[in-house]
Amino acid sequence: MAFANPKRNIEQFMLAEGMEVADFGAGAGYLAVEAAEVVGKKGKVFVIDIQQQLLTKSTHYAQEHHLESIVFIHGDLEKERGSTLPDQSVDAVIISNMLFQVDDKSAVLREAYRILKDTGKVLVVDWRESFGGMGPQTDRVFPESELRTYAENEGFAYVSSIDAGAYHYGLIFRKHGK
Repeated sequence: MAFANPKRNIEQFMLAEGMEVADFGAGAGYLAVEAAEVVGKKGKVFVIDIQQQLLTKSTHYAQEHHLESIVFIHGDLEKERGSTLPDQSVDAVIISNMLFQVDDKSAVLREAYRILKDTGKVLVVDWRESFGGMGPQTDRVFPESELRTYAENEGFAYVSSIDAGAYHYGLIFRKHGK
């Protein structure tokens, strides 16, 4: 399998029915749809993206799958309180193929920390390398080791890795305390 498999990534994240989940930089919404399938009608998935055209695409994708538990939010996750969600309001955060695109990675992780409940967890999936231009430009790749340092500096504790496919890494962190 060449690219990350959204269903498999969500299965490895171990979400449960009734959870509330934020999907940061959700892109086309593939992970959000998989997460919504797991959390069911009793749960919620908040799709947050700065790009309005991607939110529109995500909305259509969710409608095709008849998922009413997805809420779409136009937000800038590099800004303080950029998700617009309340403090300690979600059980889990997904950050997939996003950190390589932002300049202030710490701000994104701080926002995840802020909205997570005390027992909350975050799944980060990102590119291992550029792969000859198939992924991000080489200078934009956010290495796994750097992610661990950033996450720990923002109050997260490393839990485990997931198999995110041949081109990506996936790490799960828990809210730990600063």
